[in-house]
Amino acid sequence: MDLDQALWQVWKEMDVPEGIRAEIIEGAIEMSPTRGHRRFSVNRRVSRALDRYLGGGGYGPAQDGNVIAGLKVLAPDVFVAPDDVDEIEHPEGLGVLASGVVLVVETVSPGSAARRRDLVLKPRAYATAGIPVYVIIDDFDDGGAVTVLTGPDIERGAYARSVRTPYGEEAFVPEGPVKGFVIGPEITGGRRG
Repeated sequence: MDLDQALWQVWKEMDVPEGIRAEIIEGAIEMSPTRGHRRFSVNRRVSRALDRYLGGGGYGPAQDGNVIAGLKVLAPDVFVAPDDVDEIEHPEGLGVLASGVVLVVETVSPGSAARRRDLVLKPRAYATAGIPVYVIIDDFDDGGAVTVLTGPDIERGAYARSVRTPYGEEAFVPEGPVKGFVIGPEITGGRRG
């Protein structure tokens, strides 16, 4: 059994406490809290706005579910997938397959470990999984910024394009079923600090 298979088996058998997420990223099981009022509020506003924007279009948002790519597990704060998730459900019912996810959103938590996970590890993981759009909402980026990454290069584990928009301005999703969706002050609030 190789490391990926061993991690997969351990992850499947874990009894993860409520309020904690467990992900398999770059050869390790990463555990992080899902709490925090600001983070929760932003994610809820994103999810509600996505639901209104996509209403009836065959896609919808979900929060804190498992997105699985091979033996890797990611738990984005918000993701967009087909309304009929039966098409992309993992064969063991452990989440949805990354191949059906069109957009993921992470709201960066404070602390160096959280920042490294959301700004370094997850972009590589989401790009490697082929997820077309990765949105990063970051209160700690010079007063706050939304960064939209597109054009995943599966081989390199990187996104080809990155557009950073400061809080107070409107960031746009440029492609896919969520094309034209706006993340602006009504979701993020204005500049922070």
